[in-house]
Amino acid sequence: MQIDLTAKQALVTGASAGIGFAIAKGLAAAGANVTLVGRDSGRLEQAAAALRQLKLKGDIATVEADIATAEGCQLLLAQLPETDILVNNLGIYGAVPFFDISDDVWLQMLEVNLMSAVRLSRHYAKAMQQRGWGRIQFISSESALNIPAEMVHYGVSKAAMQGLSRGLAKVLAGSGVTVNSILPGPTRTEGAIKMMADLAACRGVSTSEMEKLFLAENRPSSLLQRFATPEEVANLCVYVASEQASATTGAALKVEGGIVESIG
Repeated sequence: MQIDLTAKQALVTGASAGIGFAIAKGLAAAGANVTLVGRDSGRLEQAAAALRQLKLKGDIATVEADIATAEGCQLLLAQLPETDILVNNLGIYGAVPFFDISDDVWLQMLEVNLMSAVRLSRHYAKAMQQRGWGRIQFISSESALNIPAEMVHYGVSKAAMQGLSRGLAKVLAGSGVTVNSILPGPTRTEGAIKMMADLAACRGVSTSEMEKLFLAENRPSSLLQRFATPEEVANLCVYVASEQASATTGAALKVEGGIVESIG
């Protein structure tokens, strides 16, 4: 299968590192012109420089904006009024005991993980609908289906994102615009590597041993039995952005290594 996204404009939020960076790389390799969005100018430009150095087919641009806020979203929209492919990847997470999650922490989780995607999708979907082509993706998590006790607020925010994805797919039914959510599981991003290293230091084991312990203790149903790489998640996202995926919409697409106990 040859995926060709030449001349398509793509926007990836939270693209400075991790899954977002890998998605941006995959889309640009397929020919899309990709705009990376992040709030840290240094990390953003470093990511863009790394992608340009690879001499991918598509061009790389950046927009510095804190899209966890309405003002940041407006700043982005002013600089990039339209896009063909929107990947709502921005997200935060963190283990917090339920009884210690304050209203402010709940609201921050929802602003970052949900409302940034609401605001951008509300804007970009209109022009996609008018043109009769577009791809909107929401990077959710297996935690949306398997709410983790150690970070209930995160799981709830991702479950809400999946509801948004399905609802927007219905709004855009028959338009040529597809809307899907992508569900990664534990993925070897910079943040996850650091978390495993910290846990490993506390327990006196190696980082690789800690990954195995983490899965055994927290995701025992994993069939992959290892952390995925960001590129493995990105591969699915690039396909879903392609013309070949034109009949896939309104779906929650799993790339979580079989953690979710379901035959559906």
